[in-house]
Amino acid sequence: MTHRHDCPLIRLNVLVCAPCPVRAPDARVTNSAGVWHNTWNNYLGTPVCSPPCVYSTDRDPCSHSLVRLEQEIQSLSLLCSNNQESKMNPRLTQSQQRTICTQLGRAKLKLLYKASIHGFTGAAFHQRCDDRSPTVSVGYNNSGFVFGGYTKQPFSQSGQYVNDDQAFLFTFNAENLIKYPVNNSAYAVKMIANTGPYFGEDLVLVSGSQAVTYSNPGNYYNFPAAEMYGNDLNLTECEVYQVEGSTELERPWRTVTWESKKRTELTESIKSYKPTVSSVTQPRVLLIGPVGAGKSSFFNSVNSVFRGHVTSQAISGSSSTSLTTQFRTYSVKAGREGKPLPIILCDTMGLEETKGAGLDIDDLSSILKGHLPDRYQFNPSAPLHPEAHGYRTSPGLKDKIHCVVYVIDASKVSIMPTGLEDKLDAIRRKVNLIGIPQLVLLTKVDEACPLVKEDVRNVYKSGYIKDVMQEVGSRLGVPLSCVVPVKNYSEELELDMNCDILLLSAVIQMLRFVDNYFDELSDRMSNMQTKD
Repeated sequence: MTHRHDCPLIRLNVLVCAPCPVRAPDARVTNSAGVWHNTWNNYLGTPVCSPPCVYSTDRDPCSHSLVRLEQEIQSLSLLCSNNQESKMNPRLTQSQQRTICTQLGRAKLKLLYKASIHGFTGAAFHQRCDDRSPTVSVGYNNSGFVFGGYTKQPFSQSGQYVNDDQAFLFTFNAENLIKYPVNNSAYAVKMIANTGPYFGEDLVLVSGSQAVTYSNPGNYYNFPAAEMYGNDLNLTECEVYQVEGSTELERPWRTVTWESKKRTELTESIKSYKPTVSSVTQPRVLLIGPVGAGKSSFFNSVNSVFRGHVTSQAISGSSSTSLTTQFRTYSVKAGREGKPLPIILCDTMGLEETKGAGLDIDDLSSILKGHLPDRYQFNPSAPLHPEAHGYRTSPGLKDKIHCVVYVIDASKVSIMPTGLEDKLDAIRRKVNLIGIPQLVLLTKVDEACPLVKEDVRNVYKSGYIKDVMQEVGSRLGVPLSCVVPVKNYSEELELDMNCDILLLSAVIQMLRFVDNYFDELSDRMSNMQTKD
């Protein structure tokens, strides 16, 4: 019988007559380091017997040699496999991986197939990727283009089309992802045996088991060939990643009571709050964050909770530039004609990455110290000056900011631009010098995690959201205890008790930080009096 082992690092082709091993004095085995081992000679040396040797018995050492040889082959095979896996370094950059994951609302990508290692063949692709889902397939060419497609359906070799209404093709323009969604989901992906990933009749990677791309846009996906891959159909690499979903923790890592009684308790606690300093009846909380993060939406959401229905007093929405162009101070009322709550939420112009756009840091100093009047019109190219209309030259304690809240979109934490991160760091340092407590409000947690989208009560059971909270805390230099997640009202018409509980819990945390500010102020004044 013939024993054959085929591996990129080991080549063995052994003819043996059972039960006697064969004589193969020159056979050698090599590992990936190029070190030769006379493995066989340790076990072999008996002449070939044909027909089988009549003297072979269970006690004959040659029968055990074959077993030991098989064990050696298995061991070396495992070495080869491990050696291949060790070379499986993703070609997608960390930034590109995060960008894709942000689109999918998932945690991370796991590399399954790399053509330069496993082979530019349909067989190698299917061996590594069949029955795995969801997946992201990526092609690379000499022109520097990075492009591919996503499908939630597992690959197979059925020869059939499969329906996928979430499938899309994509390309990268620098670090930005351009998506081309499927326009006929019934033909989103085709399962062909002798090719790599096959999207409709529009894009095929490793076409015909060659290092090339087949492309025919306009069937089930629409995309400009020049924009997607620069009209360069030759592949230098092809990778397929499995998209790993959000991890559901065994138990919530923060305790929340999701009951109407708790909602009422939080509401009454906010209504009855009184600052420890008599000269301030409504502490001021400043909301700072990138454009579109949800600052104005947070005020609208809190206002909605106390009004009993969804409202939209502050201007909010989706835009590439800030919809808030004025400094606004919003007082929330307990009901339609109720009394103002003991808190003022201050809204600012959104932060932008580039200089001369969005909130100016010099304006921020004036806001923190209480110089800016309500409805001050921001001008990013010209910071506030003392001669401006309404400028407070001698602001009192009640006019100053008592807590700063950074409002950050959970789905964009991992792809936060460096320029924006630098601005936030400069703001944090300025706020620290003044001694104002800082909190992070993590918005859009439902968009960032499918587990939370399914049920907002899973917010503290989502391992992914916890990771995002830890990451944003690290980026902004605050501990995890200073990061609170919320879901603003954006498309709903009716209130949701669980969303209300998260929103009210965030307000409670702000008031606790306000107390910290007044406590610190009181301590400073006591120390000054002691020195005097």
